[in-house]
Amino acid sequence: MSTLTLPPRPGQVQLGLKAAAEPAQLLDRLKYRPAVFEFFTAEADFTPTGLHRLRTAVQFVQEAVTPTIVIHHPMTFQGQHLDQLLDPHREAAAYSFLHRSTADLLELAQRFNVRILVHGGYGGAESQQLIDEYPSLADAQDVVFTRLEHLIRQGGGHVMIENGLTPTFLYGEPALDDQIIQHHWPLVCDLSHVFIGLNGDMDATVATLRRLAPQIRHYHLVDSLGQRHDSLPLGEGLIDWQRVLPLLNPAASMIYEVPDETAATCANMLHSYHYLRDLETRQLEREVRP
Repeated sequence: MSTLTLPPRPGQVQLGLKAAAEPAQLLDRLKYRPAVFEFFTAEADFTPTGLHRLRTAVQFVQEAVTPTIVIHHPMTFQGQHLDQLLDPHREAAAYSFLHRSTADLLELAQRFNVRILVHGGYGGAESQQLIDEYPSLADAQDVVFTRLEHLIRQGGGHVMIENGLTPTFLYGEPALDDQIIQHHWPLVCDLSHVFIGLNGDMDATVATLRRLAPQIRHYHLVDSLGQRHDSLPLGEGLIDWQRVLPLLNPAASMIYEVPDETAATCANMLHSYHYLRDLETRQLEREVRP
């Protein structure tokens, strides 16, 4: 496997890349020697064949490139988002897959000492339909928090929770943020989800990042215009990365969750990494300039 060696970098900006456990995608990403690698998983990864392929890929990345691995829980089952609000009777098939796939990932995480990422919720009309199945938003939030607390305890330090765009689990509302903080959960912060959830309000985004930073263990860095889930490369949206950069938890890992037109390549991830790295370098130069 040919490699491209990147020059040493100052500061905390890391090269973090994401791919499925598919050989062509892995080889495309791993030649850049990322410091952080995140596996995207889907329904097909939780068949016996799929799980074997995923285990083999995790071991390969861990031994050949980096021990810092995150495995993203599958987002959907048969086209339905795997929301924490799924009911065992009303959405029986998706609920069953949610828990079976989570158990499979917990076994894998403990075996290889890696972390798994689980969404606290998603968003949009589908999430609202699930919320409407409960007597109130407060009741729905209680269900989500109870299930997440159980999952964190079950995970033995391997589970992190990501924010979505649903009122049952998002970042940016101070009262909900305080409730999340009180649980002391390890968090994943998707910057675009924060920004979109706050309708493109950069000041509120900065306040949220500052408030939650001590509990954030992993970042999804992706730009946005703040109106919808547009997944833009860094510098092509309205997020002010110069304000964001000093607020990132230096102990957290990070990836650039910016897709290309095809999953076979990662040019937008690399572009975003270099954008943030250059921004960090300029900031450091200003700090040391007499």
